[in-house]
This record gives sequence, structure tokens and C-alpha cells, in this order.
Amino acid sequence: EVHLVESGGGSVQTGGSLRLSCVISGDTASMSMKYIGWFRQAPGKEREGVAAIYRGDGRSYTANSVKGRFTISVDNAKNTVYLEMNNLKSDDTAMYYCAAAPWSIQPLDTLEYGIWGQGTQVTVSS
Repeated sequence: EVHLVESGGGSVQTGGSLRLSCVISGDTASMSMKYIGWFRQAPGKEREGVAAIYRGDGRSYTANSVKGRFTISVDNAKNTVYLEMNNLKSDDTAMYYCAAAPWSIQPLDTLEYGIWGQGTQVTVSS
């Protein structure tokens, strides 16, 4: 069984930075989870893809709304995927989730993922 645990959320001011972490744990099945995505959901809005990464070669995918500000990376030795968030805006306020999938055609699509973490809250205020 695969588990995902997010951390690193918090409250920051506009323009600030945060780094989220997603630790992937479990049995050998965890290594088959090649795609890890970060998603977010603000109150009253649908969950949306922010960034995703293919653990095999580090290929990344980033939503246009955060491109140039957010960077996803992976440390396979630590089974951890990071989301570095810079120049945060109030629109970035949301619950952030990481998710895992063994394969994906559209890595920023929530429907591609079957395993989810509990989320970590990010609040950006002016």
C-alpha cells in the first residue's frame, strides 16, 4: 500500500516563498508510482493541477498559472517530491495535495491519479 504525506504549508505574505514536500512511502508498489503531481483546491473551486513530474527521468509539467514561479523536483533516494513556490500571490491560497499514479497521459489531470495525500494548507495574504 502506498501512502503520501505532504508538509511545508503555512501562511506567508504576498511575494513570499514556501517549499512543499511529498514523501512517498509503502511497499515496493511505491516505486511503481512513476508520476507524482501537485494539485490545489481553493474554497468553492475545483481541484486543479499545478505541477507534475515523471520520476524516471525528472521530466516535469507545470500549469501556465504558476509557470515561472513554481518548480517541481524529485529526490528518488528520499522518495520525496518537492514543490518550490516563489512570488506567491493571494490566488495561490488553497489546500495543496500530492498524488501518485503508475503512468499518465495528462499528468496535470486529477483523473489520472488514484492515490492522494491529506493535503497541506497554503495561505497567502497581503
